[in-house]
Amino acid sequence: MSEIEHSKTNPQSAHSVGLLKKTVVMVGMMGAGKTAVGRALAGRLGVPFLDSDAEIERAANRTVPEIFERDGEPFFRQKESQVISRLLDEQCGILSTGGGAFLSEANRRMISQRGVSVWLNADLRVLWSRVRHKDTRPLLRTADPWATLGEIYRARVPLYALADLSVVSDGQASIDDMVGRVIEVLKTRPDVLETR
Repeated sequence: MSEIEHSKTNPQSAHSVGLLKKTVVMVGMMGAGKTAVGRALAGRLGVPFLDSDAEIERAANRTVPEIFERDGEPFFRQKESQVISRLLDEQCGILSTGGGAFLSEANRRMISQRGVSVWLNADLRVLWSRVRHKDTRPLLRTADPWATLGEIYRARVPLYALADLSVVSDGQASIDDMVGRVIEVLKTRPDVLETR
């Protein structure tokens, strides 16, 4: 689809928001809304949506839980870094990452140098309401998933707080509202989003 055709089918495309100059990397806890908000944001800006977990699964021909089980978390984290690096180089768009991707100092540095990180900051209760009925989260396959989620949350929040930008995900806002919030913070960075 050409840019002209895209603008006809999507009136809220990049023509009404601005030009994305760097890849926006969505970071945060599992259940924060990185994929849902990221996909909608890509649609609003008229840019590609990328998902590092989906790319890893495609390359390995197995799911993230299967990779964790068969090869272990260190192997997965190594592949995750490689995939994020490749995606940052390939094209400018919106990149959703797994909850653990931003914990690595090397990943944080790479993302800030070649893109911009946006933390979707959701509190523990919002996260729990979104993940408690899913069995696709390998880190929550424990005897007490609520306690495990709390431990992960407390360990990770200080690192997510190092993100370039932050948006509150309060569990009340619609996906469209969340996209609006992200665009507002991106507008504070003309090196990332050139507004028209």
